Amino acid sequence: MSSRTSKDARKGFPTKADVMAQTPDPAVRQMLVQMETLGIETAFDRFDAQKAHCGFGLDGTCCRICNMGPCKVTARSPRGVCGADADLIVARNILRWVAAGVASHGARGREVMLTLKAAAEGRVALPIRGEAKARAIARAFGIDDPAKGLPELAGEIADILLEDLSRTVPGAHRTLQALAPPERLAVWKALDILPIGAYHEVFEALHRTGTGTDGDWENVMRQLLRCGLAFAWSSVLGSSIAMDILYGPPRRDRIAANLGALDPDTVNIAIHGHSPVLPMAIVTAADDPDLRALAAERGATGIRFYGICCSGLSSLYRHGGVSPLANAIGAELVLGTGALDLWIADVQDVYPGIMDVARCFHTRVVTTSDSCRLPGAEHIGFDHHHANLAEVHALARRIVRMGVDQFPLRRAANVFVPRQVMEAEIGFSVESITESFDGLPNLLEALADGRIHGIVNLVGCNNPKVLYEKTLCEVADALLAADCLILTNGCASFPLLKLGYCTETALERTGPGLRTLLAERGLPPVWHMGECLDNARASGLFRALADLAGRPIRDMPFAFASPEWSNEKGVGAALGFRLLGVPSYHCVPAPIGGSAAVSRFFHEDTAEMFGAAMVVEPRPHLLAERILDDLGRRRSMGSWSAVRTGNEGGARSGR
Repeated sequence: MSSRTSKDARKGFPTKADVMAQTPDPAVRQMLVQMETLGIETAFDRFDAQKAHCGFGLDGTCCRICNMGPCKVTARSPRGVCGADADLIVARNILRWVAAGVASHGARGREVMLTLKAAAEGRVALPIRGEAKARAIARAFGIDDPAKGLPELAGEIADILLEDLSRTVPGAHRTLQALAPPERLAVWKALDILPIGAYHEVFEALHRTGTGTDGDWENVMRQLLRCGLAFAWSSVLGSSIAMDILYGPPRRDRIAANLGALDPDTVNIAIHGHSPVLPMAIVTAADDPDLRALAAERGATGIRFYGICCSGLSSLYRHGGVSPLANAIGAELVLGTGALDLWIADVQDVYPGIMDVARCFHTRVVTTSDSCRLPGAEHIGFDHHHANLAEVHALARRIVRMGVDQFPLRRAANVFVPRQVMEAEIGFSVESITESFDGLPNLLEALADGRIHGIVNLVGCNNPKVLYEKTLCEVADALLAADCLILTNGCASFPLLKLGYCTETALERTGPGLRTLLAERGLPPVWHMGECLDNARASGLFRALADLAGRPIRDMPFAFASPEWSNEKGVGAALGFRLLGVPSYHCVPAPIGGSAAVSRFFHEDTAEMFGAAMVVEPRPHLLAERILDDLGRRRSMGSWSAVRTGNEGGARSGR
């Protein structure tokens, strides 16, 4: 995107008034009116106040790496003080974004891996629930032995995952080598982008983008690809494996979503963030009869939990009893109901602005990670060294007790809860999908004969640069009408949960082929796969179907779409799928438009390298058209009548 295009784009950024008029969720509209009436600021107010956005930032041509700058690229000054041109500046900036994404998912994954190791060694009193997953992964790693008990296997797997995360001495990345498609491994090896370990690739990314180090934008992009693989195979898949072994696989369930699920008569506790270890213990602690009795003494009819972002989704999938309410941008609107007694924040997508809203009500905020502190919040959590992991249950009880004690302080006059509530089905995984279709060959057959035009992983965070949640819903509507099956997770899944896409009633939105197929099995057209880390489940399904068809993933009618993405993890997620051969589609451009070379790398060169490129189209209906056209082209590659229909290759675990 050129500098001129950046200026045009920022003129089209929606206002808060636009969101209030057009966002598809009535509860969001009601809460925006309520917050404005109360004079409470939200992310949408702050976005308006930031306009007009810096064109150099939008293009990625502002360099702040050293203190000789900041330098900006213009026609008058086409190079920074050090001599870096637009190509190098843009490349260094976007590499640092991807490195941050590797660190973000990797840090929360490390906590789960450490907890799995501690549980296996008996240092923390947590049961290991995912024996089937552990055995399958052990077979892939070549360490399975019937004589080994579950704790021993789980401990060995935790060690491998931690080693892949933190390796410094060059060696094979065992997760990637064991679970990646051989065809992809050959491509990545030929390009010399196989990662050593996640920590090393982040370390190296920061090193080579430092002052006066790597001056070749193409070499910087090679490091970006290594970071993309580290993101996908350690930060995401490694973390997902650890979670499934420790807590067990997702459970299919039906839940109530949206603000109308808030019960004014119960102790209401929000779980906000991405790291599941303490949230899982907190939700479990609330089952304690003593805490339930204490809540009754305080005048409450029970203790309820509500999900903001991914920690709530993770707990919901494995414990139940959590109602998903909002993604990160909607968090302030949830607080504005005045119905939350306690707000538990762990890591990532926890905006500092929530504290300003919490102070307007009686809501108490507790942070639980040393990585995420908020001024004015209380802190109860694991220390920097995770030396107190064994105290997880005591910490959880203490936190729930705080919520119970806070309940009597709530003022009914301050409570405003919109009535919108929607039932949604959650808990889809490769295993449950296989069961629903009596084997993946039946799902592949529907893909081959056109009842399913394609499968799209519709995910990502949210961004006020486009109309909040409306952009994502418009893409979903167009895909469903064309018989595309949708997978979803994380922040993008909230409007789909809240607005009925995850129930059988949404089959009326689909074309006849998909409607008939799913109606026979009582399935919705959007399959909710969990938190943002559960992109690993989507790629696992893609791998299983491609293996079953006897085709590389790059030739299958699959797509990745994050229309409203906004942060560093979003860049890593899209890159991870493109490296597999699955193109990515977005309504919000990456900050690379100031470099024709880097833009060409993302939009064109990776198509030749991997069979997948990045596509950006700000208009959601046109983005959906592009996805459908590309799926059609992939469908035309080779004869579908030749696909295998047996189970060979289709039961591969992990990815």
